[in-house]
Amino acid sequence: MPMWIDTLIQKYPDLAPCQVDVVTAYETLGACFRADGKLLICGNGGSAADSEHIVGELMKAYLRPRPVPAITRAALQAMDPASGDYLAAHLQGTLSAISLVSQTSLMTAFANDVAPDMVFAQQVYGYGRAGDVVLGISTSGNSRNVLHALRVGRVLGLKTIGLTGRSGGQLPGLCDVTIRVPYSTVTEIQERHLAVYHALCAQLEEDFFP
Repeated sequence: MPMWIDTLIQKYPDLAPCQVDVVTAYETLGACFRADGKLLICGNGGSAADSEHIVGELMKAYLRPRPVPAITRAALQAMDPASGDYLAAHLQGTLSAISLVSQTSLMTAFANDVAPDMVFAQQVYGYGRAGDVVLGISTSGNSRNVLHALRVGRVLGLKTIGLTGRSGGQLPGLCDVTIRVPYSTVTEIQERHLAVYHALCAQLEEDFFP
């Protein structure tokens, strides 16, 4: 059992029914990053905030240092001796992730000109490549814009992960793996979503930046 996921279940024993799916999601994300893929994340409201939060944990140091490789440091110093050391000291290793809720101009233009429920699907179509992962977060499992993003992702050959609540809604039918936390109210679902994705981010960081 990966250490951080084991810790998650020990701290939140109510999440034990999700353990296999959390491990599968971790393995799916690890395979994506090892193949130099990226994670695309979408959700609405509090789940939009979660999308941003996850990107923040993956694209910079979370719990441990992520120094750039020596070859990168040397290249920076060779390119610009005056600032190379500074750049090398302040860049951090990343796990590539994009929050699809961040593109305000694109989203509002697409919602106004085309269709509001396609704002995430359009970005998956534009950014996604086979081997990437789409993570759709929906407490109900029925958010149309999230479901459309997952549908497009599947057609393009992306892996799909769902993060939702007890009922799951339509999400499980579109996901390679669905983490359904055993709660029905939005507040309780989102509280456990935070714990789940923190564990995933910590475990991935441990693996890729030992």
